[in-house]
Amino acid sequence: MPAPPFPSPLDRPVQFLKGVGPKRAEMLARLDIRSARDLLYHVPRRYEDASTVLPINSAQAGMDVTLIGTVVSKGVIPTRKGLRVFQAVIRDDSGLIECSWPGQPFLDRSIERGDLLLVTGPVRIFNHRQVQPREFVNLGPADEGGAAGVVLPIYPATEGLSQRILRSILDANIDVLLQAVEPEEPFDIAELKRLGLSPLRASLEAMHRPASLADAERGRRRLAWEELFFLQLLHARTRHRATRERKGIAFTRTNELLRQLYRRLPFELTAAQQRAVAEILTDMTSPHRMNRLLQGDVGSGKTVVALFAMLLANESGFQAALMAPTEILAEQHYRTLARLLEGIPVQVVLLTGRLGAADRRAALAAIASGEAGVVVGTHALIQESVQFGRLGLAVVDEQHRFGVKQRMALAEMGDTAADGLGSPDLLVMSATPIPRSLALSLYGDLDFSILDERPPGRRPIRTVMRPQQKREKVYDFIREQVVAGRQAYLVYPLVEESEKIDLLAATAEYERLRADVFPELRLGLVHGQMPGEEKDSAMLAFVAGELDILVATTVIEVGIDVANATVMVIEHAERFGLSQLHQLRGRVGRGAEESWCILLSDADPATTERLRTLVRTEDGFEIARADLRIRGMGDFFGARQHGLPAFRFFDPEKDEDLLGRARDHARRLVEADPDLLEHARFREVLESRWQLRERMYDVG
Repeated sequence: MPAPPFPSPLDRPVQFLKGVGPKRAEMLARLDIRSARDLLYHVPRRYEDASTVLPINSAQAGMDVTLIGTVVSKGVIPTRKGLRVFQAVIRDDSGLIECSWPGQPFLDRSIERGDLLLVTGPVRIFNHRQVQPREFVNLGPADEGGAAGVVLPIYPATEGLSQRILRSILDANIDVLLQAVEPEEPFDIAELKRLGLSPLRASLEAMHRPASLADAERGRRRLAWEELFFLQLLHARTRHRATRERKGIAFTRTNELLRQLYRRLPFELTAAQQRAVAEILTDMTSPHRMNRLLQGDVGSGKTVVALFAMLLANESGFQAALMAPTEILAEQHYRTLARLLEGIPVQVVLLTGRLGAADRRAALAAIASGEAGVVVGTHALIQESVQFGRLGLAVVDEQHRFGVKQRMALAEMGDTAADGLGSPDLLVMSATPIPRSLALSLYGDLDFSILDERPPGRRPIRTVMRPQQKREKVYDFIREQVVAGRQAYLVYPLVEESEKIDLLAATAEYERLRADVFPELRLGLVHGQMPGEEKDSAMLAFVAGELDILVATTVIEVGIDVANATVMVIEHAERFGLSQLHQLRGRVGRGAEESWCILLSDADPATTERLRTLVRTEDGFEIARADLRIRGMGDFFGARQHGLPAFRFFDPEKDEDLLGRARDHARRLVEADPDLLEHARFREVLESRWQLRERMYDVG
């Protein structure tokens, strides 16, 4: 059946390509390959440099090796314990070696004599030399030239589509696809040369047919640039819309309230705090809307910096609102701000779902009249019933818990209530340190202020690792701390016990600890599956000192501040990312007493070394960089955050220079041509390839 016409050969359904057909098209769909374009952009996940592959005869016991050889014999061998082992003998010009896959007899159906295998794994002696491959790739029949060339691309594959089949499909179609992509080059070739980047066609060819690893890397960098540029173009348009298209408020700085706060602070601001305050106040006194991210480590003093911004709004005759993701965190902010503002003529009002009817009416009245200078609350702040008298500044805390549109909703509430003087400024805060490369990619629509110092006088948290067998001694230590008047957290990776995963769970351990380990102490339980009211009740009891020990999951990672808590015990610490462990650790060390974080783990040596990063440093940015290297972009937040860019080519460690240049280039372009009227090709790409993200960022 002839293929229907398409605007570009790259838009053809993949089933119409050579060597595909309907059945293979269904398999390719499992890899998100549905069109010819998808196939062309299905680039290798890694490469094997055949020039570094070890000759088989050089492989010795104890070595970890990569070998390439032709299968000369194979079979499934049963063991006395009933385990079936697939074995294959491979040969190269230097000799033979046996490869063994215990418990994988099904490989006998996909590996044939004459196939060329690439295997990676340890060499051991079981009567003779043997490799137990950690990973292997079937490169297809040796006589088909499967290993031709020095660099071997290894593609993401799926059941029924081996490396050999994928390579054969690509080989049959790549020349036509590369020819079709040439007219789609969105960038000026001279501009690419200035950036040291290759044209699109050459870059894709380098990734599929690299002459060397350096050649493949050059191709990846070019594709990373395109990926980053269009994301930054979206960010730049969002930023322009937020800061330029809507009139901002040029706040007037009288220092009437700012000076009072500065004099009353019981501590000196750090250099980082002073720098951030200066950046924010400069933004606020300009005629453009502020759209800024204040990022700092646990305990770096973000709230005080935000308070200076709020008071500038107040002394200019405007209100300020601070929105937090949980009622507990909102109430903590309310208490902190009320304490810092004692003696300063600014009214602080709290608005959460927990307020009684009378208190809610009073709060709404104070907000509507403008009597409330500072308003603190949760999502309740962006409900229709809330009317601000004259909102000038919106502050969003723990902003990664909110989507792009949510964080803008609070700032936009002031548009009709600011007497035509302009839209409120926006300051978003995050206590989750992330590397600059990730921050730019996630929040490129924002300007940055970073707090990379901790206030003096805060005692370091002593972080130690202990094996599971030392648990009883850890319990004794917790008991000693409680007897001394302190409190403790015990954190678990699971809510309920699981038959599939042999891990301790919070609910079962809570019952055991309460009945058998600490019967004389007051224990509470909190986890994400509890009703909100029950969860908040347990947290508030711990905050009030009515509980000695809080048994929890990661729900306490953000939003609970108890100065009296001095011990954090994390069970199965290897199950958490470093950044998440660092955030959990930040729940202690908030008072004057010495505090401890105890990581219980029986992890393998590699994981233990990862955890030692947490033992060595309390620098959240350093920990975040290590976490990103180890876990990659997709898992950095523990679970995929809504809106996290799905990068295919960008490497945050290698491409930070590209990211900064992409942001600067995109911002300059949008400042000169906000609607991309003179850059029709870029607009076309955004509307086609990036249309979903256009909607997410709400860019018209």
